[in-house]
Amino acid sequence: MSVPSPAPGADVAAARQAERTGARRGSAESSTFHVSLDHGRWRHFSWIVIGALGGAFLIWKLGAVGKGMGFLLLAVSALHLYYFARTLLRHAGRIELRDDSIVLPDALCTKEAHTVPYKQVRHAFFLRRAVPWSRTGPVLVVETSERVFVYPRDWFMSDSDQRRVALALNRRLGRL
Repeated sequence: MSVPSPAPGADVAAARQAERTGARRGSAESSTFHVSLDHGRWRHFSWIVIGALGGAFLIWKLGAVGKGMGFLLLAVSALHLYYFARTLLRHAGRIELRDDSIVLPDALCTKEAHTVPYKQVRHAFFLRRAVPWSRTGPVLVVETSERVFVYPRDWFMSDSDQRRVALALNRRLGRL
């Protein structure tokens, strides 16, 4: 059984109210708005454990095809070991809306972040249904004149963080 959805516009009204209270709180020092991203460290750790144990078991017990699948699981485990180590070494990153520009990270746990002036931002929107099978929806998309930044649901603490970023960015662009 599913939970009924809230009234239309209820989430927008709640996001607007949260932004207003955040703006009042932050107006004394600066008008910077930021949302921290989530690193997903324990999801990577579970893939390491399951992939390593499952791969080792398949290599130990099965024939040629099973051993091939076991090596594939060990490769996936090694890839997630790299992602896990990256979460330990670097902060997950954050999206910042400043007075004159927006700071958008390339990916999770990387040093690179692009500072884009608002005049170069074309659109900020959600993809809810037209999402590739490898991504979880909704996906926040920020389209600039140079490139497109895509932020899947897994990178945020909650869906409301995605809504807050899109709402604040569209307000700063004068589209709301």
